[in-house]
Amino acid sequence: MTQDDAGPGVHRRFDPLQGEWILVSPHRDRRPWQGQVEAPESEWPEHDPDCHLCPGNLRANGARNPDYTGVFVFDNDFPALLDAASIGSTGDGLFQSEPTRGHCRVLCYAPQHDQSLARLADPDLARIVAAWQRESIDLGRDWRWVQCFENRGASMGCSSPHPHGQIWALDVLPTLIRREWEQQQAYLDDHGKPLLLAVAEAEAAAGIRVVIEDRDWLVVVPFWARWPFETLILPRRPCPGFAWLSDGESASLAAVLGELFRAYDNLFRCAFPYSFGWHGLPGPAQNAMVPWQLHAHCYPPLLRSASVRKFMVGFELLAESQRDITPETAAERLRAARGPHWRERTDDKR
Repeated sequence: MTQDDAGPGVHRRFDPLQGEWILVSPHRDRRPWQGQVEAPESEWPEHDPDCHLCPGNLRANGARNPDYTGVFVFDNDFPALLDAASIGSTGDGLFQSEPTRGHCRVLCYAPQHDQSLARLADPDLARIVAAWQRESIDLGRDWRWVQCFENRGASMGCSSPHPHGQIWALDVLPTLIRREWEQQQAYLDDHGKPLLLAVAEAEAAAGIRVVIEDRDWLVVVPFWARWPFETLILPRRPCPGFAWLSDGESASLAAVLGELFRAYDNLFRCAFPYSFGWHGLPGPAQNAMVPWQLHAHCYPPLLRSASVRKFMVGFELLAESQRDITPETAAERLRAARGPHWRERTDDKR
C-alpha cells in the first residue's frame, strides 16, 4: 500500500500481533482543538538535591544512592509486585483471582538529572542496552516474564524526571504478552517463519513506513499503529531475545536508539513523552524454532504539537482504537526529524 492508496479515505487496518483492527481517519487531525493542552517540560539541572534518583541523594525509603557514574540498578522501593504471594486462588466462574509473585527493579540511565535517551552519547546508550540484556537474562532464570520499560514525561505518569526505566519480573505471562505469543505461534505454524521477521522483511522492502534502518535493526511506524507516532523496533534476523544479540548488534542498537529518540524530540522541539518497552524471551529457548522475535514498542501520545496529545477515550475505549494520521505520514515526518538534537544545533534548520 502506498501513501496515495492509504488515504485520505477512512479505513481499518489489521494488527497481526494483537489480532485486532484499528480505525484510520486521516482527515481528523484538522479538527479544531479547544481541549486540554500539555505544559512544556521544565529545564532540569544536572543534579537536583531533592531528586530521589540522583547520585548521593536519599531515596524515599531512607536509603542513600551511591555516587554512581554510569547506569545504576536497584530494587524498587515501592514495587508493584512482591516476591511472596499474599493471597491464594479464589473463586471460579465469573469471579476469579489468583496469586501473583514478582520482583521490580529500577534502572537509572545516567547520573545527570537533565539527560535522556535522546541526549545521551552512544557509549552511554550501549551501557543501558547491556543492562537490559543482563537484567533480562538474570531475572529470566527465576521468573516467567521480564518487562523492561520506561515512562517518560509527566503526561505519561512518570514520577521523576531523572532519566530512568523500570524492570518488572513476574511468574505469569501478562495478558498482552500471551496474546502476542498466540498470534506469533499461529503465524509460525502457518508460514514456517516468525511473524515479526516477516514484518521486518516486508517493511524494509516497502520502505514507506521505515524511520531508521541499518544492517542489524529496523525502526518502523507499523502498518497497524494506534498512537500517532508509534514505532516498532525490530532485529533483521531471527532473534528471540536479548540473550541472542551479538556485540555488534548491541552496539548498533545503541546508535539506533539515540537516533530515534532524538527524532522524537526534534519533531515538536520538546522533551517528547512516551511509554517504551521491550518484548523478548528472557532466557534460552527450549527448541530450535520459536515463534517469538525480540522487539520494542514505543507509544508517544503527542498528536499535532508539543501541547496537543492523542487521547484514547470514547470510541477507542468502547469500540476499537482509532488514529488521526496515516502511519505513512507519521514515518515521513519522523524521518525528516532525524539528526542532531535540536538543543544542540547551532542553526535554526529543522
